[in-house]
Amino acid sequence: MFMKDTGELDKKLLNTTPDKIGDYLKENDKFLADGDKSFYYYFKDVVDAKNMRLKDIYAAAGVSESYGSKIVTMEKHTKNRDLIIKLCVVAHFGLGEINRALKLYGFNELYSKNPKDACLIVAINNRIFELSKIDELLAGQGLEGLSGSE
Repeated sequence: MFMKDTGELDKKLLNTTPDKIGDYLKENDKFLADGDKSFYYYFKDVVDAKNMRLKDIYAAAGVSESYGSKIVTMEKHTKNRDLIIKLCVVAHFGLGEINRALKLYGFNELYSKNPKDACLIVAINNRIFELSKIDELLAGQGLEGLSGSE
């Protein structure tokens, strides 16, 4: 199926007047985010913009392609916040992107008053995307790493 990216839809909205919003919604219905799939659409858009492939992200995060796909498409909902963080980190998401992804998935954003989250924020802000290095940073502070979480 042909997909329109968010940027293309954003451009259409620039020229849409309030009296024409109904037309926009009707014309673009199949491209608009389903509330249950918002995380997937956002995650996929960011991954595509970074020229990465989902299967490579799943492999780097240490999850099978079938399990990772079910988590990302929200066919199977995880209660493991660290797993979502891990997928975002290996996809080289920035702090704002990770926080938005967490929020769309239904989790709290990274919080600077939480010691583990503070370490993750520092790692991300310093562009450390290797899980082993992040786990070393966490372990050095006596905190549980991301790699064991699935």
